[in-house]
Amino acid sequence: MNEQRFPAGWDEQRVMRLLAELDARTEEEWVAADEEEADGRDQTVITVPTALLPEIRRLLASHKTA
Repeated sequence: MNEQRFPAGWDEQRVMRLLAELDARTEEEWVAADEEEADGRDQTVITVPTALLPEIRRLLASHKTA
């Protein structure tokens, strides 16, 4: 089995504390965190049908080069 490797300053105990904190969040807390992260940005996250992705990617590519 491979040895666990953590980023500098992290250890298994810190990871377990973070996981416990995230697991304890309510749906409302997750939504609030997402909304807080999005505030003040000029981007939006949406869900779209997978079949539309090729056309959306083409649109985004043309927008970046325009």
